Amino acid sequence: MLRRTITARELVSALTRDGFALQRVRGSHRMYRKPNGLRVVVAYHGLGQTFPIGTLRAMVESAGWNDKDLVRLALDD
Repeated sequence: MLRRTITARELVSALTRDGFALQRVRGSHRMYRKPNGLRVVVAYHGLGQTFPIGTLRAMVESAGWNDKDLVRLALDD
């Protein structure tokens, strides 16, 4: 189960560990892309900021992560 209090720092770290790389930045939106074509847009103003649960779920879905991936990346509850 996805934790509700994931910070931008934790999410960006998990994306990087999973092979995503920062592709571009426009304002507060950062686009991360994986070599296989998956992309995730993460919008935050501070690395300590947490996300609303709907936004967080959408980013996790965009990354193609399932429950096993959340455990592997330490983003589970």
